[in-house]
Amino acid sequence: MKLDLRSINRCVRCGTCRSVCPVFEESGWESANTRGRILVMKGLASGFEADKEVQESLNTCTTCGICTEKCPAGVNPPQLVEEARRELVASGIMTAEQSDLSMRIYGSGNTFGELTSRLAWLSDRSWLKAKSDYVYFVGCMNSYRYTETAKNSFALLSKFGVTVLPDEQCCGSPLLRTGFSAARLVDANVRQMKQIGAKTIITGCAGCYTTLKKNYPAEIRIQSIPEFLADHISELNIKSLPLKVTYHDPCHLGRHNKIYEQPRRVIEAVCELREMKANRENARCCGGGGGVRSGYPDLSQQMAKRRLLDVPEGVDYIVTSCPLCVRNLRDAGAGEKVIDLVDLVARATGLPK
Repeated sequence: MKLDLRSINRCVRCGTCRSVCPVFEESGWESANTRGRILVMKGLASGFEADKEVQESLNTCTTCGICTEKCPAGVNPPQLVEEARRELVASGIMTAEQSDLSMRIYGSGNTFGELTSRLAWLSDRSWLKAKSDYVYFVGCMNSYRYTETAKNSFALLSKFGVTVLPDEQCCGSPLLRTGFSAARLVDANVRQMKQIGAKTIITGCAGCYTTLKKNYPAEIRIQSIPEFLADHISELNIKSLPLKVTYHDPCHLGRHNKIYEQPRRVIEAVCELREMKANRENARCCGGGGGVRSGYPDLSQQMAKRRLLDVPEGVDYIVTSCPLCVRNLRDAGAGEKVIDLVDLVARATGLPK
């Protein structure tokens, strides 16, 4: 198997990652932390067979990146894990859950296998423009599961001339995280972006943000909705709300892209912010990323429940900027107390609930 042995060998086996890995915290198995996974990958590079235990070791990584943040040797384990997953998939080695996920996305253009219109949430399409400098990339979750958040996002962004892709496809993040190619989806989205003349793509999904930023043409500027809102706070006519909230940093917005202060500036323009016990670069993963929610739902929920232990007492809402985090934290017991940053801002600007 062709793996980057040079990067793998940079791991000095110090074990720092064992103290922060959210999967190891739940399972306690050496193969379920970064150091163990790197040893597994070294074995694969030496010709070991990728049996069920090997696949479980690699596929339970959420790619949260906290190990990268803390690694004294400068190793980037999520990158290595994704590389190993690609090698296994290319060899025809994958779980049933991986296969099912890829088939749903390839067959429908979204993670849910939905065949209905991706723009069903947008009842009035007269706002859409054939040409625009700005495009709102909705993402699968908000297109099909959190449609009120999609509506609120578009209502806020359309004031600035933002439009949407007429036939948006999944950004490709779930495929890329789990070892598959997303080239066809990327090409379809990029073609539409160019037809519209978009110079900036704005998204409210952390996973979409990372993928658009790292796997799409570099000449297209990518902004997260928290960044955009922070840049335009003075133009949003925000009214202060008598609320106390905390903020959950999504891994792919925070650690992967260092977007920490912008969502907090937006929140503080609306209400009182009380930080979680672990926040910013130290924030615990919600457990939903890297294909773990679909492949290992019980483990995913265990991580989400542990994350909820960091919530300070007395807050009205847990605010985040990732629909997958919303879903996983809600399912772990927080329910409707978890909301998207966009929905908080919509409330403060008087948009319909």
